[in-house]
Amino acid sequence: MQGLSEVPSNVIPFSLILGFLLMTFPGTPVDASGSEPDGELLLTDFTTSSSRLGWYVVNDNVMGGRSEGDFEQQQGQLKFAGRTNTNGGGFSSIRTKPMQLDLSKHAGIQLHVKGDGRRYTWRLTTDARWRGRPVSYWADFETRSGTWSVVNIPFSSFIPQYRGYQLDGPALDPGKVTGMGLMIYDKQDGPFVLRLASVHAYLAEEEL
Repeated sequence: MQGLSEVPSNVIPFSLILGFLLMTFPGTPVDASGSEPDGELLLTDFTTSSSRLGWYVVNDNVMGGRSEGDFEQQQGQLKFAGRTNTNGGGFSSIRTKPMQLDLSKHAGIQLHVKGDGRRYTWRLTTDARWRGRPVSYWADFETRSGTWSVVNIPFSSFIPQYRGYQLDGPALDPGKVTGMGLMIYDKQDGPFVLRLASVHAYLAEEEL
């Protein structure tokens, strides 16, 4: 990992700017919906009865990039769509408002998605710090074009990041989740669309 001290003082790397834009914004905490019979925890299914997670958009155009992205939330589905442009950025993302989740009894995040064949990233935040600075955790997942699928992302797959730099630690503590996000940052140009029907926390296979 490249240390921050190695970055020249008169240069602001794109990764630092990207990381700043992807930091969690303050807000009112929310709680998850109740447990389901099989032990899975429903975080949202985009219905009127599920938690309002306060999604908002962060695209690279706020730093001069040319990507476009937005979301539309309908009954039972969230549509995340736009177009990425790697000339000046190349990312689009949506983020929840801060929350307080204890997922320590679960093994990972489960997404029910209909994709376009591109790679996306699920993002988690906790109260973790690295040298006093907030840490975020990223995990990539692949999609199949035009097909609904269930994607399980183990907590062990989430990699700690600070402003675009991969860190050696601290490891993700699923008992202290403070935010979630969906991002496309696969270093490709072109349109994207991902439909998200639900987000769960799932149990370990041996516990189901």
